[in-house]
Amino acid sequence: MADSNLDPQQRATSIELMRVNHAGEIAAQALYSGQAVLARATATREHLLQAGREEQDHLAWCRERLEELGARPSLLTPVWYAGAFTIGLIAGAAGDRISLGFIAETEKQVEAHIHDHLDRLPPADEKSAAILEQMASDEAHHGTTARLAGGVDLPTPARSLMTVGGEILRRVAAKV
Repeated sequence: MADSNLDPQQRATSIELMRVNHAGEIAAQALYSGQAVLARATATREHLLQAGREEQDHLAWCRERLEELGARPSLLTPVWYAGAFTIGLIAGAAGDRISLGFIAETEKQVEAHIHDHLDRLPPADEKSAAILEQMASDEAHHGTTARLAGGVDLPTPARSLMTVGGEILRRVAAKV
């Protein structure tokens, strides 16, 4: 059942934003899983698996919110998962410090995109805002713990490529 507090345009905006967030959480699950497969240190593997477990809450919240809005997740969910899992394997293969740096950079970019979504979300959509605010806090924590666990800063070309990949996910998942 669609959220009755929102007019049709507000509802459409909320759906797009929450569909993107759901796709992002699918990708987060896959990234952490792929990285954990090739983690060298047990502590790094456990860090990645724990962060992935925490991201499961975000995935559930986004899915439930989409259902409340009367919408579906992205039809490309398997693509988001497969692509992100592959990227996670690549990051994991580069070594634990780079893999943790990849997480730190990912979470930094995700946190920025969530804040953008909070700015674009209709003010009447307090439910989605509450979810996104908690997610932003959690993502910041994941980034900080990855840096503290030994993550290194990634080179500018890698960060730029990550930005482009995130933008592709955001644009496509919003509609498909």
